[in-house]
Amino acid sequence: MNGQIEPTRSKSPSVLKKGLAGVVLVVVAALVLKALIGFVIAIFGVIVLVAVIVAVLWALKTIVW
Repeated sequence: MNGQIEPTRSKSPSVLKKGLAGVVLVVVAALVLKALIGFVIAIFGVIVLVAVIVAVLWALKTIVW
């Protein structure tokens, strides 16, 4: 043995790893939010399209028949 004390490693992750994990969480949250907003807009678009079709059919029925 050479008598030197070996440095002990801390069990907590480094600041760099914590920062990277934070960035990953922010990116994932942004992607999930974007997907959720896109889904809501798509559903709203389908509802509007159905409403327009129903309105046109109602108008044609009222005018023609």
